Amino acid sequence: MKTIPFIKMAGAGNDFVIIDAPKAKMNLKRLAIKVCDRTNGIGADGLMVYDKSAKADYRMRIINADGSEAEMCGNGARCMAAYIVRHKRPRKKTFTMETLAGILEATAANEVADVRLSDPEDYRPDISVDLNDRDVTVHYIDTGVPHAIIYVEGLNDIEVRTIGRAIRSHEAFEPRGTNVNFVEFLEKDLVDCRTYERGVEDETKACGTGSVAAAIVSYLQLNPGIINKRGARMRVRTRSGEILRVSFDINDCVVTNVHLKGSAKFIAHGEYYYT
Repeated sequence: MKTIPFIKMAGAGNDFVIIDAPKAKMNLKRLAIKVCDRTNGIGADGLMVYDKSAKADYRMRIINADGSEAEMCGNGARCMAAYIVRHKRPRKKTFTMETLAGILEATAANEVADVRLSDPEDYRPDISVDLNDRDVTVHYIDTGVPHAIIYVEGLNDIEVRTIGRAIRSHEAFEPRGTNVNFVEFLEKDLVDCRTYERGVEDETKACGTGSVAAAIVSYLQLNPGIINKRGARMRVRTRSGEILRVSFDINDCVVTNVHLKGSAKFIAHGEYYYT
């Protein structure tokens, strides 16, 4: 039986198993399904693979618990940044990481990481979605991965799994599908958010790119017609209870310079047995 070294980390309640890219050829998607199994594996929302990059300082791959590969993961990116700082000794305080969604910039210290994400795309507010003969208003934005935002009252009572699963695969978001975020305003700069994650196919304790999506869309909803703003800020309370901090600029109605800041905690390390 073979073994592979791993580190387990968590960012705002999202947990990940991190490995270095294997030297020998390996089916990483199959490995992710086994590793992420919470009974017969280590247990995680996803497998993250550290690798070398020809385009950036480092490369990270994100493979969901169901074996599908994600374009990006905000909480995972923070964990990878902290992993790199602790185990790879980067020469620069701010370094870059290649993802399928583009090149990210990151810093990390003392189990807190700040990641600059790719600029969001395809913002489509006020989409009417037919759900069981009921019209639901959805706001869509791609923050590296697709996200739908639904504003609610009484967030704790929302059936996130049932409604999230129905919208996740709705024809309005084909062919990629979408993550689904249920958001409630708490204060002017604070929202509460619960997320049904594509790839995990369930509610998770947090979603980094979902928090970014909730922050940006909420700010735009609160400030209709805004054209320029430097250093816009929103806080997002996740299901885990941790509050993530999101900042960004608006230049000529375009959102840029998006940063996500929050925890990146080391949980365990060891060897995983595989065949």
